[in-house]
Amino acid sequence: MNKGIVYRSTGSWYLVKDASGVFYSCRIKGKFRIQGIKSTNPIAVGDRVEFDVVEEGSELLGIITAIEPRDNYIVRKSVNLSKQTHIIASNIDQAFLLITLNNPPTSFPFIDRFLITAEAYHIPAVLLFNKMDTYSEEEKAEIGWMQSVYESIGYTCYKISSFNELDVKLIAGLMEDKSSMFTGHSGVGKSTLLNSISPDLNLKTKVISEQHQQGQHTTTYAEMFDLEGNARIVDTPGIKGFGVVDMEPEELGNYFPEFLKIKNNCKFNNCLHTDEPKCAVKDGVEDESIPASRYKSYIQLLEDDNAYRS
Repeated sequence: MNKGIVYRSTGSWYLVKDASGVFYSCRIKGKFRIQGIKSTNPIAVGDRVEFDVVEEGSELLGIITAIEPRDNYIVRKSVNLSKQTHIIASNIDQAFLLITLNNPPTSFPFIDRFLITAEAYHIPAVLLFNKMDTYSEEEKAEIGWMQSVYESIGYTCYKISSFNELDVKLIAGLMEDKSSMFTGHSGVGKSTLLNSISPDLNLKTKVISEQHQQGQHTTTYAEMFDLEGNARIVDTPGIKGFGVVDMEPEELGNYFPEFLKIKNNCKFNNCLHTDEPKCAVKDGVEDESIPASRYKSYIQLLEDDNAYRS
């Protein structure tokens, strides 16, 4: 019995890397598919698996026999079966969101949606305010204010430029010995940053993306790549950021850490922090201990059913 990590999943075949660094093409053991797994894909990129090696002709292939418990995972709805989900990736150590003030603009609601999804799926989040080399002093001050909003809640934030060697080294250092995801609007500089960290990666992800675009209009497969420093990056072509699946309105406030801290002070246990009297969250907005932008995002998400049931 061998142990390894899934680096690529195409639905029927899985590329698994064992502890010694050898890759095996693997299939799932026959009955494995139906053992209480409600997603359309029982195995995802990032899964830690057990597998047996078998000879098939002149090749050595793997048969996956078990998945180890997942630390976390993120999902999206299955395209064809709306009641089922598709696991994008698992065992993610951190997710980076790249933010730009303009070109393109990144809004508070977009940032907050990313953060509540990271909270919901237990994935540590890091905010990267990118393109700092392009901003005027006034714009830098605005970025500083945005950063202070999220740092006051407890989130890790960095102001960076992909063309600054020290910044690139900083992010590379944060990625050591970890599996990381990067997301953000198109044009925020994700490819430039990753190419600065690992010049070989951009070529690889480009090739992978082209492969996925051929004849696969409904399914997107993730893939993991190794970088220096025992770092791994999960690439998810075609998936624009995160999406929360089936979150109830009553749950939403629990994924705003600053709300969660004081919700027990609300008069009602099931307080939605909207029209209820003696609401600690609304009082926090009033006395500015809770950022008004965060409360506004919360209300928008609450009112937009599609926003938290994407």
